[in-house]
Amino acid sequence: MNILLVLPIIIPMLSAILCILAWGRVRIQRILALAGTLLLLFIACLLLYVVQHNGILTTRIGDWPAPFGIVMVADLFSAIMVIMAGLIGVTVVIYSFGSIDPERESFGYYPVMLILLMGVSGAFLTGDMFNLYVWFEVILISSFVLLALGGERAQLEGAIKYFALNLLVSAFFLAAVGILYSVTGSLNMADIAIVLNRLEEPGLAMVLAMLFLVAFGIKAAVFPLFFWLPAAYHTPPVAVTTLFSGLMTKVGVYAMIRVFTLLFTQDVGYTHTLILIIAGLTMVVGVLGAVAQYDFRRLLSFHIISQIGYLIMGLGLFTVASLAGTVYFMMHVIIAKSALFMVSGVSFLFGDTYDLKQLGNLYRDFPLLSMLFFIPAMALAGIPPLSGFWAKLSLISAGLAVNQYVIVLVALGVSILTLFSMTKIWAEAFWKDSPAITEVGVRQVLATMPARNLWLRLMPIAVLAVFTIAMGIVAEPLLSLATQAAEQLISKQGYLQAVLGAVP
Repeated sequence: MNILLVLPIIIPMLSAILCILAWGRVRIQRILALAGTLLLLFIACLLLYVVQHNGILTTRIGDWPAPFGIVMVADLFSAIMVIMAGLIGVTVVIYSFGSIDPERESFGYYPVMLILLMGVSGAFLTGDMFNLYVWFEVILISSFVLLALGGERAQLEGAIKYFALNLLVSAFFLAAVGILYSVTGSLNMADIAIVLNRLEEPGLAMVLAMLFLVAFGIKAAVFPLFFWLPAAYHTPPVAVTTLFSGLMTKVGVYAMIRVFTLLFTQDVGYTHTLILIIAGLTMVVGVLGAVAQYDFRRLLSFHIISQIGYLIMGLGLFTVASLAGTVYFMMHVIIAKSALFMVSGVSFLFGDTYDLKQLGNLYRDFPLLSMLFFIPAMALAGIPPLSGFWAKLSLISAGLAVNQYVIVLVALGVSILTLFSMTKIWAEAFWKDSPAITEVGVRQVLATMPARNLWLRLMPIAVLAVFTIAMGIVAEPLLSLATQAAEQLISKQGYLQAVLGAVP
């Protein structure tokens, strides 16, 4: 057994167990949560290094040979995603130290968050369709607890909507897995890929593809299945919203990319063109929803939807260049969007509201926060030389290379509207005068709040902002890594060889 492949699951699981054993001792739980996420990040970096130098890694749980046993698989794409999970886990834990109230901490906040990270890591590393469903359920249960933890009215309303819809999705996903098993006689993704290519009735593979497109599309919040996200993501504490925005929808996108590069490639002209149309509609609807919003977190929630459109645009184009752009864009948007949600939480401290019309003066009274907002906001809008510019440039270049001018125009137009909505936040919350926030009020907040709590919120934002700048500066090696990951996705042979040994 390759221990590197199971450690990203074991580490958060053991950390969660130790946190439960330390029930009532919040300080010990904090230490365990931080240690667990730091160790997860370290192991994920080591995993990426090994995969990059040794090729795709696999391990067989219980030593049952594929396709009969459960297989864990790490290629470059999944290793990168585990690193993102570790990075967001570390920054959210630190942010939580200064923002989560003692009541939530005492009722299992840290162990539940660690269980969520365990589920996310398992979803990124599994090579088995049924186990992907199992990890989705782990994510669903832990995320529901985090949404509802605290029992506030808005939280419970959002949590019920979220849970009800995702239960429906789970049933749909499980039914799709059952039908897939009845058709192929296997749950191993590599084995399924071979069997689907040999089906005498290609229409059956197309039906299965549509079932999984709907199941993962709801998880990823693509058009027209996105309505649950803005109704739920703005209700819990900002630390929870940040964790969800960075990882939850990205698990759905990851699953969609995995199955539509490995399993369902029999009729790319139909399936991936459909995905490309959905990508364009997702971008447009998401950004228009953001432009119409004046609630800081709801605006950012709609931008999650818009950025998902860019991610699946690369999948729809289905070239090495476009998938490389998607992998790079995934890294960029996870970091930038997480930083922006954290900024919204700090701004709430001074105005006691997320209403942009009631905020203001933050540039004058707190220039450091203004700078920490400006960097990821401009990255999200695609302003050079930040990470978002290179992410969007790579996708647009890939679209132009295959003469997909409509989706390129849509992507450029959405980028302009993204810049407009970011400048709206700047104008409303940071630049204009506000009746709700005065310089004296800001000083009072800064004087009464423990400095430690404020810096625990600002430090992870600063770290993510530095990553955003660094990704723009070292874009070439990162895009080279993303290209290698895309080549592994497009050329299935390496994956099949690693999992099955000899491809029949």
